[in-house]
Amino acid sequence: MSDPHRHHHHDEHPGHDPHSPAGRRRRVGHRLAHRLTPHSHESADKLDSALESSARGLRALWVSLAVLGATALAQAAVVLLSGSVALLGDTVHNTADALTAVPLGVAFLLGRRAATRRFTYGYGRAEDLAGVVIVLTITASAVLAAWTAVDRLLDPRPVTHVPAVAVAALVGFAGNEWVARHRIRVGREIGSAALVADGLHARTDGYTSLAVLLGAGGAALGRQLADPVVGLAITAAIVLVLRDAAREVFRRLMDAVDPALVDRAEHVLGEVPGVRGVGELRLRWIGHRLRAEVALVVDGEATVREAHRIAVAAEHALLHAVPRLTAALVHADPAPSRGEADPHLAIAHHASA
Repeated sequence: MSDPHRHHHHDEHPGHDPHSPAGRRRRVGHRLAHRLTPHSHESADKLDSALESSARGLRALWVSLAVLGATALAQAAVVLLSGSVALLGDTVHNTADALTAVPLGVAFLLGRRAATRRFTYGYGRAEDLAGVVIVLTITASAVLAAWTAVDRLLDPRPVTHVPAVAVAALVGFAGNEWVARHRIRVGREIGSAALVADGLHARTDGYTSLAVLLGAGGAALGRQLADPVVGLAITAAIVLVLRDAAREVFRRLMDAVDPALVDRAEHVLGEVPGVRGVGELRLRWIGHRLRAEVALVVDGEATVREAHRIAVAAEHALLHAVPRLTAALVHADPAPSRGEADPHLAIAHHASA
């Protein structure tokens, strides 16, 4: 019984002649109600919720872009005055972090487009592609910061305007920490792993901004090598962020989900009246929305309508129990009886191929 909601039928009222004028009016009314009334996984409230989550993600991105852009501009001005390579590395990283809002914003916009006959699951996967762009951006910033620090180690130069460097480092920390909190909060509320990961990235950038203070302190004490050494330390921090971001993106691309969600879904399905067992259960993220596919075991003597009712109840339970789940494909299998051949034998060789 594949995706029973899409073929939901309504019973005729018993005791009425379906060929009478009143019966014909009822049939027409039922057909109109079926077409105009949204089903549980295609409901207007879920569509509105999905659109609103994308809109909130976009607002968070543009706000963070403005804050980080202003932070990077302020730091860049101090870099030109002081020649601090540690602050340069931090400025470059903050600029790259600000620009990651662009691919994520495009992804959120694409994710709001309706599914087509070519992209039947919609465009939510654009968030995963944006995650790849973010990883590449972080990689580029790490390479640039490392190259600049090594160049300054080989050719030491004095750092001037040390107090301004210290102030710029504090500005970088404040801007990144505010952006981090905003992105993480919104990302968790809408279920966007990419936005949460980008927020954690911003938080790490804030801590590297504080590290610049060490370079400024070393320069104030006459230690010229302190600045490029801190630049290398910032490069190492960027590499750690790169590792975490790459892992998150890789897991999304491989359809990884939190096993706790699978456990919760299995538990909820097992408590649905009429469900005798839970077979194959799969969850996958498409952007910041979850989809589920599940095979249930029901009474082999149940009618099609009864099996359909159980499938509807199972999907309804899943939609309430699993956060950010927007669709579920429910398949009902009859409980095996003694002497009966497995109905899936005809397709078994396809599954093992």
